[in-house]
Amino acid sequence: MHPTLRYGVLLGLGVATWTFVMGFTGWYKSPSLLYLFWLVIPYQIGLLVWALRESGRDLGYGRQVWTGVSISLLGSLIIFAASILFTTLVFPKYFHELEALGRQVMAKQGLSPEQIEAAVKAQAPMQTPRASAMAGAIGTVLTGFFTSVIAAVWFRRK
Repeated sequence: MHPTLRYGVLLGLGVATWTFVMGFTGWYKSPSLLYLFWLVIPYQIGLLVWALRESGRDLGYGRQVWTGVSISLLGSLIIFAASILFTTLVFPKYFHELEALGRQVMAKQGLSPEQIEAAVKAQAPMQTPRASAMAGAIGTVLTGFFTSVIAAVWFRRK
């Protein structure tokens, strides 16, 4: 299997797996454990550095950046599909549960009911399966781009 394809699939399936671990364990319902989801970022960075180190002896800077972005693009397609599956079929009440959790946290922080309602209303456009999946895909591509721009400085043909 071509390295770009291999690492893109590893990225997408790794993030998708972690998303479902967060769901099936119920960690996304806990204010203290919800932030564990962000471990996908160091996972992606580590995977890209590993992939770029492997291909660096053969590719120059621009090709290294393109390789990292390509891996991230492929991974983002899998992540998008897994996110849609997660929020529509497997956990259809996901956004309602996150909203309830957010209201609880904001109330504990001492926000008034009006402030809580305003915050929930402001977040509402992003609390849909498609918007959430798109945010994950875009975040994956941007993380891949910035990681590749930096890592390719060290891992490239010289």
